[in-house]
Amino acid sequence: MAKALYKADITAGALKLPESRIVADLLLSHVSNEGWKDAIVHRNILQVRSPSTARRLSQLIRHRLETMKPELWRLVRDGTGTVAAHAVMACSVKHSPLLGDFMSISVAEQYRLFSPKLSTKVFAEFLEGCHARDPLMPIWSDSTRNRLRSSVFQMLAQSGYIENTRNLKLQNVHVADQVLLYLKDHKEDYVLRCMKVSP
Repeated sequence: MAKALYKADITAGALKLPESRIVADLLLSHVSNEGWKDAIVHRNILQVRSPSTARRLSQLIRHRLETMKPELWRLVRDGTGTVAAHAVMACSVKHSPLLGDFMSISVAEQYRLFSPKLSTKVFAEFLEGCHARDPLMPIWSDSTRNRLRSSVFQMLAQSGYIENTRNLKLQNVHVADQVLLYLKDHKEDYVLRCMKVSP
């Protein structure tokens, strides 16, 4: 059965860098299912409010990270702020075609047009175009669309593409060399195209 390309699962969180470092360490430590449950639910190492939130957030981050190999997980766990943020962004782009396509289609166009900043209208127009690319895409409520936009803009801010989520000012981004090298070595062409939208 065919599945929708675009999903709203990124509303569960933006880059979540501190939490991603923790989950990357669990993956690199090869913890058992029991060890995973103990760390996430019983010890609450992600420091969230409830066990259900802990499970949901850890699952999202784990699914993101597992789109890539352990070499990138190490950059997430051990890298400096920018390196780790770009490593998580790379995983997020591969995990979410919605995020990746927004960057490669809409954000790239804004850079080409020398637009000083993004806008909520750009994201709204992108979502409208998504239905043509993915007829199986769900019809999302306004609140879901707003949460999606909020998450995507937060991720762009946390990885340096925009100055912050208030002014949405576009910035030039040099993707961290270690992340670029990993993506090139592993032939992650789609992720490279999405992340190298800045001039």
